[in-house]
Amino acid sequence: MTKRKVAAGSRRKRHDNGSAVVKFGPLADWVGFNLRVAQEAAFQAFSKLSREIGEHPGRFAILTLIAENPGISQTTLSNAAGRDKSSMTPVLEDLVRRGLVQRRKTDSDRRTYRLSLAPAGTRTLAKLNVCARTHEDNLDRAVGPRDRARFLRTLRRIAAALN
Repeated sequence: MTKRKVAAGSRRKRHDNGSAVVKFGPLADWVGFNLRVAQEAAFQAFSKLSREIGEHPGRFAILTLIAENPGISQTTLSNAAGRDKSSMTPVLEDLVRRGLVQRRKTDSDRRTYRLSLAPAGTRTLAKLNVCARTHEDNLDRAVGPRDRARFLRTLRRIAAALN
């Protein structure tokens, strides 16, 4: 199949029954929509790499944040990861159940837990870091080395402005 240019506002999408052109109308030029499509593509690409080691890609950021901040509270972790506390609870329960994260109550507030990596979590994070480095290299090729710093500043500015 040869590559063809698709008119602005349309993208070629593969379907099980072949390929078709989908008209996106104003979505084609909306930052939010394109940001979401890019995020989904990046997540799927990382998911494919992490699946090879038997781990869920969403665990990478959580394990990294805990490793970088031993004793972090669940609330602080939720905020840092950009996730609400209610969606963080089942993730942490899974990580604790699997022996990757240790959760300890604090002496000053028995409702607050402090999180740290267990030895198995450190090993899992090391494997995920290999996947993440490959993924970052792929993203760097897509963004381009000259545009990386500016792109990261733009993403951070979007996140800060919308929080």
